[in-house]
Amino acid sequence: MGGCNSGMKNRFPFNRVKDIHGDGISPHGKYSYGYASSQGRREHMEDVFEARTGTVSGQLVGFFSVYDGHGGKRAAEYLKDHLYNIIVGHPSFFPDTRTALEEAYNKMDEELLSTNIVQDGSTASTVVIFQNRFFVAHIGDSRVVTSHRNKPGGSIAKALTRDHRPDLTEERQRIEAAGGQVTFKGTWRINDKIAISRSFGDRHLKQFVIPDPDIVEEAIDESIEFIIIASDGLWDTLSNQEAVEIVKSKEDDMKEAALLLVKHAFDYGSYDNITCVVVRFYH
Repeated sequence: MGGCNSGMKNRFPFNRVKDIHGDGISPHGKYSYGYASSQGRREHMEDVFEARTGTVSGQLVGFFSVYDGHGGKRAAEYLKDHLYNIIVGHPSFFPDTRTALEEAYNKMDEELLSTNIVQDGSTASTVVIFQNRFFVAHIGDSRVVTSHRNKPGGSIAKALTRDHRPDLTEERQRIEAAGGQVTFKGTWRINDKIAISRSFGDRHLKQFVIPDPDIVEEAIDESIEFIIIASDGLWDTLSNQEAVEIVKSKEDDMKEAALLLVKHAFDYGSYDNITCVVVRFYH
């Protein structure tokens, strides 16, 4: 099982932070993964991630997730401590994974709010792998992108998530129907406060900011090369296709690929925390 604290070094050109990076490989050797996380230019680190494999009811399960906190780090850390167990412990996890993920996300939000000590919020982009498929559950503006072979030696990026922004038509209609306001002051916000329309936590805006995830299911076939899961600190400065090309340049080493993604995002001017997990499949 890969851990999130192995391989710590200060290799990034950032002055104030201890950056985390490392890698691992699934026990059956069908995929490897690398991760990198940096505070970047922010005064505080609010990104959290998970990269693990485990056995659930005798089946190997890979679990990879990025949580981007806002207003603090407590919600993101709470998700890391509890979301995996809620998902894999759902009675429908194997027979109906889509329903399990939807219900687990809502249960997680209820549990988080019931603590009465967490006032902040967090996005979540989660990839669950087992057998010959994977599922993506997503809320917020972190993002999951896959690389697909489209010609000999070539690859094309495919976004499996959409950024949950208040200005999206269906999101705006839902928010305004609940009595909220969507306004633009440099970026679209709900009641001049939050720039995402779905998240965990955020109890002061809970009637507008929901935890209902978008769910995507994908078969793992030979066309899929790898998955990138990253916080918006990466996507603020890199396009989906640029991120895929960067990973391709280091595709034999997922830790180096993740490090290079973070470095490029920083060099291109990201002002946010930057975190990514890359999972490469072997066919």
